[in-house]
Amino acid sequence: MRIAVFGAGAWGTALAQAFSASHEVCLWAREADNIDAMRRTRENRRFLPGIALRPALELSADFAHAADGADLHLIATPLAGLRDTVRALSQRPPRAGAAAAILWVCKGLEAGSGRLPHEIVADELGRDAACGALTGPTFAAEVGRGLPATIVLASNDAAFARDWTWTLHQPRLRIYANDDLVGCEIGGALKNVIAIAAGVADGMGFGLNARAGLITRGLAEIARLANALGGRRDTLMGLAGMGDLVLTCTGDLSRNRTVGLALAAGKPLPDILAELGHVAEGVPTAREAARLSQRLGVEMPICAAVDALLRGELAARDAVEGLLAREPKEER
Repeated sequence: MRIAVFGAGAWGTALAQAFSASHEVCLWAREADNIDAMRRTRENRRFLPGIALRPALELSADFAHAADGADLHLIATPLAGLRDTVRALSQRPPRAGAAAAILWVCKGLEAGSGRLPHEIVADELGRDAACGALTGPTFAAEVGRGLPATIVLASNDAAFARDWTWTLHQPRLRIYANDDLVGCEIGGALKNVIAIAAGVADGMGFGLNARAGLITRGLAEIARLANALGGRRDTLMGLAGMGDLVLTCTGDLSRNRTVGLALAAGKPLPDILAELGHVAEGVPTAREAARLSQRLGVEMPICAAVDALLRGELAARDAVEGLLAREPKEER
């Protein structure tokens, strides 16, 4: 089977590396100079340094070459690039036989529209497209090194999720099928926002108890929003919810936790993002999550506090202390 991976960032490169052990894979990047450097060094020194790329992994800056003939289009751009990538794929000449399946790995809510990834894809391809999301508790550096990991392949089409789970399953990349696409996407989007709050709390030295409280109450917020959008609360107890949330809030490789730590140190947000060198999806998602929760009447105090912090309306210490000082209530 041929897989085209669009986006040679850390996660796209890691997945291309993993799947090239069993499949024919072409990794595409817009920047021709980066592809040329990767060809020379057999390493993505910019986004995934220290990992030798498999000799069989093809590298290309030619979109048409990567797309044509692929059985699966795996989109690994940041969320901001998902719409343009799907639109470009939709404009390719139709292939003989079945259309290529589409999976995406980006997480978040689209800036300006608040739309989830599957809604963006539906805008561009219609609701009958064979598609789904790969999500769950993973750091690209570990997957790229071949360390064990578990992820979820979610689709509204249960048969699609099951079939592609079997096709893509790797000995050290265990994949679980799930037909709750909304729940899985909300888990992947909102965990980044909660991770910023956890990073702030850690940076302020508030301790492990405060972190555990933020993670637990953050999970409750995520489940409430997922339920309001038609997702299942039990989905958030699994890999796409609790698993991804715990990893992102506690792991030192987490970009969004890093943003929170830097905010706690008093660094300006533009400087933090410039130094990070990668996209921290929790930053734009916080604004859209706050808007969405207000529109749906879903109580999400942690997301609201992170949004206010990122917009400069709250200081880092005040944001966390305000959350911890909220009035007593029943746990729900």
